[in-house]
Formats: sequence, C-alpha cells, structure tokens
Amino acid sequence: MARVSSSPLTQGQRGRRIAGVTAAALGLFIMLSGQAVRPDGRPTPSSYPVPRWITLKADQVHARKGPGLDHQILWTYQVEGLPVQVVAETFEWRKICDPEGSLVWVHRSTTSGRRTVLNRGDAALEVRSARREDASIRARLSSHALVPITDCEDGWCEVRSGRVRGWVREAAVFGTQASPLCEANRPAGPAPRRR
Repeated sequence: MARVSSSPLTQGQRGRRIAGVTAAALGLFIMLSGQAVRPDGRPTPSSYPVPRWITLKADQVHARKGPGLDHQILWTYQVEGLPVQVVAETFEWRKICDPEGSLVWVHRSTTSGRRTVLNRGDAALEVRSARREDASIRARLSSHALVPITDCEDGWCEVRSGRVRGWVREAAVFGTQASPLCEANRPAGPAPRRR
C-alpha cells in the first residue's frame, strides 16, 4: 500500500489557505445576508421578500386550496393585472391575499413582478401632477380601475396609463401596503366574514 507523505505547510501557504477560507466564508455571508427572508427569519424560496406585491398576468388564473395541481380549484380569477400580496411561498407556488381578503395558492407562472394598484373605492380618484393635494389634476382613476405604478414615496404613488402620468394618494389604492393583509397561516379560502 502506497502512502502519500504530507509535508508541513510553509508560513506563506498557511496564510494563503487561511485567506482563502476567510474569503469563502465572507462571500457566503454576503450571499446569505442579501437574501430575502420570511417573517420568521428563514430565507424565501424565490429570494424575494415576503410579503410583497405582484400581479396576476393572465385573465384566467386558478385559485387553489393548496400549493399543487392536485389541490382543489376554489375559483378562477378573471382580471389580468390584479394586484395581490404574496404572504407565503414555495418554489413553484405563491400564497396570495387578494383585494377581498381571500387567501389562495396560485402557480408562480401565472404571476408577474409588474406592479399595479386598484381603486377599490366607489368614487373616482384624482391623479395629480405632483405629490401635493393642491397640484393640478391630470386625470381621474375610475372606481375599480387598475393602473400600473412606478414608485411610491411620501404617501403618494406615481401611476402611468398611456401618456398620462401622475400621482395618487397611496392610502386610497390597493396594492401598496407594506404589512401583510392576510395571515399566512390561515387556511386558503374566502375572507372571513366580519361581525
């Protein structure tokens, strides 16, 4: 049986090996610290934060009771661009909260990172030329209308539709709230009835 003899490392070799291990550990730390985490601190499967806002990218999206094709279809969404909030996820499935407060699972391929907001109110919203109540009105966002947003700041969201670009009050639209709107551990189904 042949033996391989190992000679002790020189000071320079030992320093390079320690530097390599340190660099690898630092790289792993940076990689992990840049990952998005769930509310309980574990990394998310998609590497995006939870909760977060996405939209439905088709006009026929099955809402399922669980994360898989073998789970019951509860209903079908028929609104392309509907903003929904991801409150939990697997690699392939997203548990979403919709504007009604219902909680369901949809396949990730039926969603988009494109952002929209919904005017849930019964009245039209004024789209202003700047982030101020006294700014001129550029347009009105009809009741239950969807519109793409580019950014939100200082309580206002910039919306864009065709050539019209302006600002709406963030609190007046659905699709921007930072906190989870539905409890992730609640079973999938319609929103609980309020008493």
